[in-house]
Amino acid sequence: MFSLINTAYAEGGGIHVALKPYIVGEFFGIPITATLLTTWLTMAILIALAITIRHQLSAIPGKLQSMMEMLIGGVFDYMSDVLESRIMARKYFGVVMTIFIFVLTLNWVGLLPGVTSIGYTHEGHFIPFLYPAATDLNITLAFALIAFITIEMAGFVTLGFFKYAGKFINFSSPLAFIIGLIELISELARLISFSFRLFGNIFAGKTLLVVIMFFIPYVVPVPLIAFEVFVGFIQAFVFAILTLFFIKLAAAEPQH
Repeated sequence: MFSLINTAYAEGGGIHVALKPYIVGEFFGIPITATLLTTWLTMAILIALAITIRHQLSAIPGKLQSMMEMLIGGVFDYMSDVLESRIMARKYFGVVMTIFIFVLTLNWVGLLPGVTSIGYTHEGHFIPFLYPAATDLNITLAFALIAFITIEMAGFVTLGFFKYAGKFINFSSPLAFIIGLIELISELARLISFSFRLFGNIFAGKTLLVVIMFFIPYVVPVPLIAFEVFVGFIQAFVFAILTLFFIKLAAAEPQH
C-alpha cells in the first residue's frame, strides 16, 4: 500500500508533514483511514442524491430535470462525436460519467467545513475523522486502475484480442517491435500519470491551504478555497476526458 502524505498542525503550533496515513481505527485488523471514510461519505451522498432525483422524475420535466437532461444529453452527444459511434458512447458513457461525478464530489467533499478539523487526539497527535480522499495515492491509483482496465477492455472488445495485442507485440520487423514496445510502456505509464496527476494537484492545493491558514488565517484562505473548488472540477474533467480519449485511441485500428 502507498503511504498518504498528510499535512496538519503539529501539537507545538507548527505545520507537520508526515509520510503516514491518518488511521482512525481498525475493522478485523484492517486499518480504516480518514481518506477511506471520506470516500464512504462521498458514496453515501451520491447514493442519497441519486435516490432523491429518481423519485422526483416525471413525464413532464421541471427546470432542474430539464437542465440535467440537457447536460447528460450534451455529454452523450459529445462522446458520440469523439468515439464516432453512438453504440460505443452508450457502452462507455456510464463509466466516464461516473468517474467525473465521483472524482468531482470527492474533491468538493474534501473542502467541506469539518474535514481535517474534526477528530480526536491520540498520543499527543491530532487524528481527523475525515481527510481529502484524493490526497491518498491508494485512492487515486484505484481510479487509475478502473480507467486503465476500461481502456484496455475497449481495445480488446472493439478490435479483438489478437489485433489489439498486435499494437504492442509485433515481430514483423525490428522497427515494428521497438515501436510496439514503446507503445506498451506508454500504455502502462498511464497508471502512474492518471494517479499522480490527481494526487499531486489535490495534495498541493490542500498543503497550500494549510500553510496559508496557518500564517494568514482569516482573509486569504477564502479566495483560495474558491480556487480549489475550481481545481477540483478541472481535475475531475481532465480525468474523465483523458479516459474518453484513451478509449478512442485503444479502439482505433492499428497504423502500419
